[in-house]
Amino acid sequence: MHIGQFCDVYPPETDGVGMVVKSYTEELTKLNHRCYYISPKIPNYSDTHDFPTFHYMSIRLANGIYRAGVPIIDIPYRKSIKKTSFDIIHAHSPFSAGREALRIAKKQNVPLVSTFHTKYYDDFYSKTHSKLLAKTGIRYIVDFYNDCDEIWAVNNSTSDVLREYGYKKDIQIMPNGTNSWHPAPGGENAAKERFGLRNDRIFLFVGQQDWKKNIKHIIEALKIYSSSESDFKMVFAGKGSDEEEIKEFVNNLGLSSRCLFTGHISDRELLMSLYAQADLFIFPSLYDNAPMVVREAAAAGTPSLLLRNSCAAEGITHDYNGFLCDNTPKSIAECISSSLPKANQVGLNAQKTIPISWSSIMIDVESRYKNLILKKKCVPL
Repeated sequence: MHIGQFCDVYPPETDGVGMVVKSYTEELTKLNHRCYYISPKIPNYSDTHDFPTFHYMSIRLANGIYRAGVPIIDIPYRKSIKKTSFDIIHAHSPFSAGREALRIAKKQNVPLVSTFHTKYYDDFYSKTHSKLLAKTGIRYIVDFYNDCDEIWAVNNSTSDVLREYGYKKDIQIMPNGTNSWHPAPGGENAAKERFGLRNDRIFLFVGQQDWKKNIKHIIEALKIYSSSESDFKMVFAGKGSDEEEIKEFVNNLGLSSRCLFTGHISDRELLMSLYAQADLFIFPSLYDNAPMVVREAAAAGTPSLLLRNSCAAEGITHDYNGFLCDNTPKSIAECISSSLPKANQVGLNAQKTIPISWSSIMIDVESRYKNLILKKKCVPL
């Protein structure tokens, strides 16, 4: 098959969705499909991947991570992609990448599948502080999904969110995968050596440095925890628009010596080593749906602390393959304390029960793609 994977981010500027698209493209390429990663262009960046790509002109947005793609004015891109015939197209965004995917799918009369990854209402509201504008944005997104041939959600909770947005057609559940990790000789200690980590308790957060990830509650919980425990290091890996404010908040609470900010880590071996060194992965996000980082932590044998009844906590059983708490700094702090004696065994259980290999996920992906292609061919123009 010739497959187009459309995404609004591209390495090295990437997020969880970008990592999913990269994994799709790599795994489908291994299966001898011609799979393209299609996204906004990153200036002064050369592709080093083993899969084909198309990139179109873009404008950096204010948050510093995402770029607004403008494929309509990129003539060389349009000429190049016009020469490529696709069997199916997969959009991972309802914005510029999704609209470009829709344009090409209609032009070539091929099926378009789209995965719902993100709580877009939360994004709209945080930027506009207007329920009316946020709801208007959601209608725009639902209109896009209504134009697709099939919609996938990464878990049942995420499907429920899309239903709340007003989408009424069928939704297929297609979970994200996680590649297993076996450290190279001596590689497990790479993070300790790189970041000067000692034998303290190590807590870890990986993701955008953005208040929407509930980072404020993490820091406030650490302040409570530090009143009785001081032998710990909280590591924040990632970058984002609120990074400087987060650092300032840490400093104001007197936690600077207890917190380490690594910036974005693109080296997977180093990142997985960091997961493996952590006693606990703290991720009390209400924003995320099925976070890749929870699966990566589990692949390294590290249990996650998540919020009870959150989308991110789907599939987690408290005290068995993860830890669940309420959405308050006090509850997070208490959960940190109570989980540590059990963390090793719970981490092993997480490693056995949470990760699903990308290769097994691709069996279902291939099957869904082929069904959609066949269905499209059977529908007269």
